[in-house]
Amino acid sequence: MLSDKLKQAIRQAYKAIGENLPNFNPRQQQTFLIAEIAKTLAGDYDKTRKIIAIEAGTGTGKSLAYSLGSIPIGLSRQKKVCISTATVALQEQLVDKDLPFLKQHSGLNFKFTLVKGRQRYVCRQKLSHAVTTDDPQAGFTFAEKPKASDIKTLNKMFKALNDGSWSGDIDSWPESIHHTIWQQIQSDKHSCLRHLSEHSHCPFHKARDTMDESDVLVINHSLLLADLDLGGGVILPSPEDTYYIIDEAHHLPKVTRDFASAGVTVKGAIDWLGKLRETGDKIAKLIKSQRAINPSISLADDCQDLLVELQKVHTFIESNQSVYFHAEGVYRFENGILPKTLKTWSADISELSKKALGHINKLYAQLMESVKDGDTQMYLAEPLLAEAGFMISRLENFAALWQMFDKTDSEKGAPLARWIEKLEGKRQDYLLSASPIEVGFTLEDKLWSQCEGAVLCSATIMALNSFDHFRFQAGLKANDGTQYQQVGSPFDYINKAKLVIPKMRYEPSADQFTDEVISKLPKLLKQGNASLVLFSSYWQMDKVAAALRDKHKLDIQVQGEQSRQHIIDLHKKRCDKEQTSIIFGTQSFSEGLDLPGKYLTNLIITKLPFSVPTSPVEEAQAEYITAKGGNPFMSISVPETSKKLIQASGRLLRNEKDQGIITLMDRRVVSKRYGKQLLDSLPPFKRIVE
Repeated sequence: MLSDKLKQAIRQAYKAIGENLPNFNPRQQQTFLIAEIAKTLAGDYDKTRKIIAIEAGTGTGKSLAYSLGSIPIGLSRQKKVCISTATVALQEQLVDKDLPFLKQHSGLNFKFTLVKGRQRYVCRQKLSHAVTTDDPQAGFTFAEKPKASDIKTLNKMFKALNDGSWSGDIDSWPESIHHTIWQQIQSDKHSCLRHLSEHSHCPFHKARDTMDESDVLVINHSLLLADLDLGGGVILPSPEDTYYIIDEAHHLPKVTRDFASAGVTVKGAIDWLGKLRETGDKIAKLIKSQRAINPSISLADDCQDLLVELQKVHTFIESNQSVYFHAEGVYRFENGILPKTLKTWSADISELSKKALGHINKLYAQLMESVKDGDTQMYLAEPLLAEAGFMISRLENFAALWQMFDKTDSEKGAPLARWIEKLEGKRQDYLLSASPIEVGFTLEDKLWSQCEGAVLCSATIMALNSFDHFRFQAGLKANDGTQYQQVGSPFDYINKAKLVIPKMRYEPSADQFTDEVISKLPKLLKQGNASLVLFSSYWQMDKVAAALRDKHKLDIQVQGEQSRQHIIDLHKKRCDKEQTSIIFGTQSFSEGLDLPGKYLTNLIITKLPFSVPTSPVEEAQAEYITAKGGNPFMSISVPETSKKLIQASGRLLRNEKDQGIITLMDRRVVSKRYGKQLLDSLPPFKRIVE
């Protein structure tokens, strides 16, 4: 239960914040959120299921609400607070602005840090090896020979790391580094030997020490999933000692699904499996121990058997090209069911890859032991450990794919999506992929049932005014003890913004729709000085931009022609000079784009953001819903469109003083049955239907 002492501490902190924020008005929505979060995490509603899902409209101040609702409880119960976001922008806002302000002005004494995945940090030992060996390719086992400019960069990095001017993470290095070079010097779990003095001052371990001392950790959804995949508590603190704040929670199901999928190229795998055999031989020779002979011979046999099986798979796909790739380069197996021969080979390859993993892991452990015992010199073992680590990672992914191909789907749940893609390039290859369709059970199993408490929040967690769609995706149930709250925005929507649905002769499905958009836009763009026009496809955006530039000589900034930041900076400069500024963007500009006040007064949405199920996973999901007698359009497309439309319209009003006009050029919101649901899920703008 939430004690009086804790209630007092939270009230005190909120009051102190208010005294230090200019023009601060206590918001009823914010104080309500703080109380609901604190009561949920303290176990007031349910002693075992301390989970709350919140939709908090723009301007409710949710980051302050969840920080004040969770940090005092975390401190009092010696639990970590883990704030997970989907975007780098929100991470930076929390670490550079929100949390420092809270710490300075709330009277709460806590430490916080940004936690990144291991691969974002350089390995001091690998970097040292790369710059101190006579042969610059030593240690760069799989990369092309580094260019002179790369060597120069590596030397600069080495110097900066040693003189303390660089902390060792890729994000703080001022120049861009080619991924093939970074791959060779990044920290990885297989070649990181903390017990050796050379590794004790590695940037990754320094960052992890900071994490252990911190009360609040800021992470991203991918890192959270990586930890849960390892069983929880491996990269991050264990779930039972953690209160999770999942901000931008509407992204979590998709990130979870992507994380649980696997893909393998056939020819690519044939290439590196040949090298894996060599890696085993090299380790056995270096160790000079009888114990290493058996696993290295077994590994060579496994690799040989795997190559034979993969060759069968390759021949099978080649001979069935006309069946699989007559129109498109992707073939999805209907209902996830593989042909009998491919299913049989999958079982064999899955079994063999498990054995190969056991043997390479054994060799890796023996080489580590040999270094520890002083029988093998570190400088000789290091490149081999890195090489073996790289191979183990590849083999783990390889094994995961074949396990998913081999798995017999349960009749109770959705089948896995399984597909083949033909890759054209320097040489043709085939990419085999598999992915779960539904991931709710994974989140329930690994996160919700294990954690001390969780807050899931977003400005668009609901769809069509209901939590049902998100609940299903995220593995939550209506009666499992989870709390749900919708907190509206404090903005005066009805007086500050108009939503206009203009007269249109054509609906977006008609060929003439694009031409009608071209003819109507010049007049609509005169409604305000600062305009953002959102499109649902790149080709339509480019066609409209070209026509308006040509016929009307309009100066338009188009997404993709410059970097996002460049477009925003130039737009703000023009607005500051009271000049007209127009931005054309697609879906990614309708989320997370912050243009307050005069920077956006005229928002035009050309078309409802429906996305056709194009990916094999989405197609498989639609197929599964149909097979169960459902309607995928109503159960997936309409709810997803509802969320995207709310996000898009949320670009206009960013604070209480903002005002402007939204024009939605898609008449389906008034002509189709689902249109009313979409309109009713939007904020209460003043509506004008022409």
